[in-house]
Amino acid sequence: MLKVLLLAALLGLCSCAQTTKYERPTLPVPNQWDDAFAPHQKNATKTHWRVFFSDPQLQRLIAIALKNNRDLRIAAGRVEEARAQFGITRADLGPTFNLMGSGNLTTYPANLSGTGMPLTSRRFDLSVSAVSFEVDFWGRVANLTEAARMSYLSTEESRRSVYLSLVADVAQAYLTVIQMGELIDLERSTVLLRDESLNIIKKGQDLGGANDFEYQQARGMLESAQSELAGYEHQKNVARNKLNFLLGDASFDLKTGATLDDIGPDFGLAAGLPADVLLLRPDVMAAEQRLMAAHANIDAARAAFLPKVVLTASLGAASEGLLSLFAGRAWSFMPSLTMPLFDGGRTAAGLDLAQARKVIAVAEYERSIQVAFREVADLLSARASLAQQVKSSNARVQVSARRLEIAKGRFDAGVGGYLDVLDAQREVIAALQTAAQVRLAQLESNVQLYKALGGGQGEVG
Repeated sequence: MLKVLLLAALLGLCSCAQTTKYERPTLPVPNQWDDAFAPHQKNATKTHWRVFFSDPQLQRLIAIALKNNRDLRIAAGRVEEARAQFGITRADLGPTFNLMGSGNLTTYPANLSGTGMPLTSRRFDLSVSAVSFEVDFWGRVANLTEAARMSYLSTEESRRSVYLSLVADVAQAYLTVIQMGELIDLERSTVLLRDESLNIIKKGQDLGGANDFEYQQARGMLESAQSELAGYEHQKNVARNKLNFLLGDASFDLKTGATLDDIGPDFGLAAGLPADVLLLRPDVMAAEQRLMAAHANIDAARAAFLPKVVLTASLGAASEGLLSLFAGRAWSFMPSLTMPLFDGGRTAAGLDLAQARKVIAVAEYERSIQVAFREVADLLSARASLAQQVKSSNARVQVSARRLEIAKGRFDAGVGGYLDVLDAQREVIAALQTAAQVRLAQLESNVQLYKALGGGQGEVG
């Protein structure tokens, strides 16, 4: 009867120890987003950054950053750390074999030997032993190994996320440097124009054709232009310093002269469906792998309630002398079984801890999905809006330029004042500045969309 009860108990424990199947949570976002800006054909996840960013200088900058950037090095080190930890955990699935050799010589004095004469004993052993190998009946070690594997994969996806962010950050810093160069050139032209206007008004004032109000206004506009020029130069230096930081190397000779229109990235990115796109983002994949690791840890914590079978065995030889060592065989086999009966609630608390961590992991996974959806939806909206803004800002430049032509014609004809010319010049400059800023915002938005859609490491070509 006792044997039957033990067998029934073991069968019941086996049924309790089955590993539960992981099920992906339902995506807490809509099934589609509004992408009215069409058509778009390129899949970001399959588009390598060398294809997306066609400017040769930008390609070189990104390559340098991927080689030298310290944040990426740290992320790569984390991957190696997680891989090593996974290897340590996986090693627990198999036995550990050790080659052990020992010798023992003991001399007993005559009064203790029992023979009335001194006695010397010798023993030499050589064995191969398997030390404390746990037979994983219930999957505890296997689930711990799976949790370590998921943690390793999560770390790898985190490295890919840093990789993609670095590519986008270098591109944005480079675009900002180029834009600041354009604005500096524009502002330098403006300073020369303002200085020329001030000289014209000064001559008119000396001849009695202009009053002090016009002169002070022209002088104020010159000072304002010089102040903006100094500000743009500072912003360019800040952008260049950021670029140097991202590159991890300040010795790169950045060639200027290109415009935003020359280096703009491709705009033909397809958004796809949320379920197809969001699940491929590295941050979302990392969050899901952390969730899968938490799920495996629950199964391992459940298995801790079940008996643990540990085997210790050795096979070798023992003899009184080295020459006859291999003549005497020796072996040992020591199985042991332990089952928790009372541990003050430690095992139960371990299961509660694993379940609580899974609840957190589910919430973090769902939050990462929601954040990713919001980022993509915002950037898709920005893509359509900025396209219209670029069109409108270019039209404003043309209108302002035409107004300046009219103001100059009226002034030359003597039917308009020079203040109208100054006002028209200010409008043209403001329109050009706005056009450059909107164009930069459009390019940066497209870079961010490429990142949000999980691009960066697809095939080249």
